[in-house]
Amino acid sequence: MKQIVFISGKGGTGKSTVVASLSQLVQNKILADCDVDAPNLHILLPGDPIKKEDYFGAKEAVIDKNTCISCGLCRETCRFDAISENFEVKPMKCEGCGACMLVCPTDAISLINVKTGQTYVDNTKQGTFSHALLDTGAEGSGRLVTEVKKNMGVFVKDEEWALVDGSPGIGCVVIASITGADAVAVVCEPSKSGQSDLERVLGVSQHFGIPAFVCINKYDINPEITEEISNYCEANGFPLIGKIPFEPEIVKALQKFQTPYAGNR
Repeated sequence: MKQIVFISGKGGTGKSTVVASLSQLVQNKILADCDVDAPNLHILLPGDPIKKEDYFGAKEAVIDKNTCISCGLCRETCRFDAISENFEVKPMKCEGCGACMLVCPTDAISLINVKTGQTYVDNTKQGTFSHALLDTGAEGSGRLVTEVKKNMGVFVKDEEWALVDGSPGIGCVVIASITGADAVAVVCEPSKSGQSDLERVLGVSQHFGIPAFVCINKYDINPEITEEISNYCEANGFPLIGKIPFEPEIVKALQKFQTPYAGNR
């Protein structure tokens, strides 16, 4: 099975729309959405749930009041102001670092696993689909992305392709998205910020030795920058595999919760 991850240096370039459209065209594939902070591919790929689980991706301190002697060492040590005057942990401030646990003279503090999101695996008309949602304000999105891909691997049968809607940006979530990929397809837009972010995310794929291909979405809205992107790709050995024109009908299809392919039938 060949795993192709669609990424972009910034959000809003249209990669999710491209993946949704390809899900209609490519046969014998499995799908995943690794944008766990703000997933949207599930809107275009409705299905019946196969698996739904809470994800515990962080730790939080808990103080045992029966053992605590209120010495104040934990409050002095905590750099996040996560312990109140009454020696209760503030969940939204605790980073789960464990420093308070180390200095507690009575071992009254322990770390517990806390829920940071949910993972889903659905059976859709386009194939098995793995995705997740990070809880509001929660951290550890990179680990949750890894869990999404792990679930995808568990449900692989005899598919020839894995189409993965990767996370935007160039950080931890992108690295987690492209880990294990056979190739990445970078969907960019012809703008100054789009061009800059394209170059940065290509640098990430190059650093990890993953072949990268480029697709320019809405290429005709700025022919000058489209030409600059094309020249950059040619000069640096990144194949330009497609140019998608701006099309208002795509917006109308998405407003009806349809992929452009389905909407134009």
